Amino acid sequence: MESSSSFSSWALIAMASLAALAFLSKLLPFKSHQLKFPPGPNPWPIIGNLNLVGSHPPKSFHKLAQKYGPIMQLKIGSFPVVVASSAEMAKEFLKTHDHVFASRPKSAVGKHLVYNNLNVAWAPAGPYWRQGRKIFSELFNSKRLNSYQYIRVEEMRAFMSRLCTLSGTGKPLKLKDHLFVHNLNIISRVVFGKNCVSSESKNETSTVTHEELLEMLDELFFLHGVFNIGDWIPWLDFLDLQRYVMRMKALSKKFDKFLDHVLHEHNAKKEGANDFVPKDEMVNLLVQRADDPNADTKLSYDGIKAFIQELLMKFSSFLTSGMHQKSSAQRGFWVRLLM
Repeated sequence: MESSSSFSSWALIAMASLAALAFLSKLLPFKSHQLKFPPGPNPWPIIGNLNLVGSHPPKSFHKLAQKYGPIMQLKIGSFPVVVASSAEMAKEFLKTHDHVFASRPKSAVGKHLVYNNLNVAWAPAGPYWRQGRKIFSELFNSKRLNSYQYIRVEEMRAFMSRLCTLSGTGKPLKLKDHLFVHNLNIISRVVFGKNCVSSESKNETSTVTHEELLEMLDELFFLHGVFNIGDWIPWLDFLDLQRYVMRMKALSKKFDKFLDHVLHEHNAKKEGANDFVPKDEMVNLLVQRADDPNADTKLSYDGIKAFIQELLMKFSSFLTSGMHQKSSAQRGFWVRLLM
């Protein structure tokens, strides 16, 4: 009896409390404000709307936009994503509210391939990102690019000389392969100030061959463009279901070894010569920025390597685009950057 009476008392208190809350909610002027989200398809458990995104995301988004309008919300794995599909909506994101959307979401690519988001493409918006953009504007201004014309002329002459020599053997030439080597020689001299890749075997001045660097760049473009499940469903990340993270770590070691060699050689040359005169190559300009005490933010050793890697990607993307058998990986990379 006593327990039954106690239960009845608690029930009466609970009912009275609910009644009081209901009464106060009508008297007080505040109202609950619910966020209004853009229209979009209903998500599935765990995968969200991944089932609606095909192998070519822009085409999938265009098809969905025809149904849900120029601005819509999808759920990609565990994350809500807003997609703009008109010039007006793109202006809102990229110009009117650009400071809100300037940063890219963290991903396995940024963590494992670009030294924890230390390049311009993956760095969060802020002083470091602004400094990176300023450095790249300096590296790619028309005056500086025109100053490298002598390199293009010298490499073109060397390229034509090689073709003439090889044509005298009477054997058929695979022109595409020689164009790759020609482009890599130009990239190497512009970025590093010297040819850091060898034709057939590694030597004391190079750690990779042309073929190895091409394979590394292909893998770099491919991994930048992949859709990694762990980025969108974080609790599956440790499984590395597609083995992309494993490949990223392996490629990072190769690039790290190559870039360490380049920077070590540069520093050794600088320290070993009393009359060292800095050249105009891009690596030297990056090192100068790292040593600048007046810089807004400090450019670390890993930051220099991340920027060099990005320079290689920028040059190779337009020099080899359309010629290489894996150029689709490069297209995937640019699609990934725009997502």
